[in-house]
Amino acid sequence: MKLELELILISFIPAALITFIAFYFFKLHTSNEEKRRRYLLHRENQKQSFPLRLQAYERIALFLERISPGKLLTRMVPVGEDAKSYESLLIHTIDQEFEHNLTQQIYVSDECWNTVIAAKNATIGLVRKAAMKEDVDSADKMREILLTTIIEKGAPSDTALAAVKTEVGEMF
Repeated sequence: MKLELELILISFIPAALITFIAFYFFKLHTSNEEKRRRYLLHRENQKQSFPLRLQAYERIALFLERISPGKLLTRMVPVGEDAKSYESLLIHTIDQEFEHNLTQQIYVSDECWNTVIAAKNATIGLVRKAAMKEDVDSADKMREILLTTIIEKGAPSDTALAAVKTEVGEMF
């Protein structure tokens, strides 16, 4: 009886060892397959989302170009001589452009989006600062001061546009 128990035990040990090794390799195989499937799914999603992300950067670049004070002043000609109404028109136009491109933040990094917001706010600040100057008595004088400021200091949107271009370059 003891001999039979020893024989059963001796036969059981290799069977248990083979079962353990088989289980280990099966687990390893299923884990690798799961990682491979996730990688393929991720790669496919990247392939589909890349054009959308690139389009978002294009739209943000267009937005920054449109709110660049030099181009904004060329596009938005004063209706009258009142500097305050021209200031309101420019700020309203910048806000409209921003709201039109608000959804693009989904596709860009937070850093890039914060740079775009900072450029928008800085441009509005330039307009307000120019309108508050004491020697501004007309919309044309305000335009002149804005253009002089841009020539001296540069446009805030230029800095943001450079950041956007850098981020797009990192995508490739």
